[in-house]
Amino acid sequence: MAETTNDVQIHRGLQGVYFDRSAVCDIDGRAGELWYRGYSIHELAEHSTFEETAYLLLHGDLPTASQLREWSDALVAARTLPPEVVEVIRTVQRAHPMDVLRTAVSALAVDDPDVADNSPEATLRKAVRLTSQVPMIVAAHHRIRSGLEPLEPDATLGHAANFLWLIKGERPSEDAARLMDLDLILHAEHGANASSFTARVVAATDANLHAAVTSGVAALSGPAHGGAAENVMRMAQEIGEPEHAAAYVKALRDERKPVMGFGHRVYRTEDPRARHMRAGVKRLSEEMGQPKWFAILEAVVEAMRPYARLGVNVNVDFYAGVVYYLHGIPEDLFVPIFAVGRTPGWCVSVLEQYAHNILIRPLTLYAGPAPRAYVGIEER
Repeated sequence: MAETTNDVQIHRGLQGVYFDRSAVCDIDGRAGELWYRGYSIHELAEHSTFEETAYLLLHGDLPTASQLREWSDALVAARTLPPEVVEVIRTVQRAHPMDVLRTAVSALAVDDPDVADNSPEATLRKAVRLTSQVPMIVAAHHRIRSGLEPLEPDATLGHAANFLWLIKGERPSEDAARLMDLDLILHAEHGANASSFTARVVAATDANLHAAVTSGVAALSGPAHGGAAENVMRMAQEIGEPEHAAAYVKALRDERKPVMGFGHRVYRTEDPRARHMRAGVKRLSEEMGQPKWFAILEAVVEAMRPYARLGVNVNVDFYAGVVYYLHGIPEDLFVPIFAVGRTPGWCVSVLEQYAHNILIRPLTLYAGPAPRAYVGIEER
């Protein structure tokens, strides 16, 4: 909402302000459309993999078969954590997983051979490593805090399946792995969101990629940005049974409280990413023998239908939390999983910032006291 004061127009939260150009992500909030590098999220969700989507984001085009093999091999080869970083994780294991992730990503800079090189080539090499190392950190921390040793990655598994293996210690079914892969694709990039913008602000100072991604993790840790999936699952648990959903929603709306998983800062219609999670969640809930959770979500959607005309529609995180819950993943790992998907998005934001860099330095309109004289402490 713009506010005009003394001939200065203030855009609080920078809403509606274009601060730069981008060739990566295009969002039409009114129509409910999202494109990565010109490709509809619908086509990517139906046909692509996370590895292919990450390549697209970071290189600008979909890979050929040989390029994808080389790229996937590079990601597999980067599934390592320096022993010193594992020790850092052990040291801070009692912290929230997002705080552990932030600390460990920062610590990775110590051993990265390209840490001080901000060239496009070096930044891409670091992006490969970070894309593979972030899920390693999340999984290693979860194992360590559970009194277990981190598992070795499985080179035969894709990115999403390997992550589930590292977290759970069991290889997922093909359907379960595909749904997690889809979740990562849908979270991979979303324009100048709070965490990506934060990463660009840090990169604009010529800080290195690890510093910028660390700042992105820090921004994502705030519940106003990354907490929706966690809150949706809590809501589903509070509802308990599908037949209670309508009364629950009515009570929230009567008190003018938000219904978790509905509404978005950008979209005025249904989040285009949400529909692709729905069918997968239904299948996974049946596979796991817990169809109740999907039924509760569908009952909430039905109860919220009258509010769709007001622009309050389901968003991508509405279904994501149930996916993680069905895998037995604790709620405090829901946001770190968001980070697993968003890592290539942060990296490409930094690459774009470096390419045409300018220090991001907005202004604030002073609204404090008028100029006044200093008064010595004995006279105050």
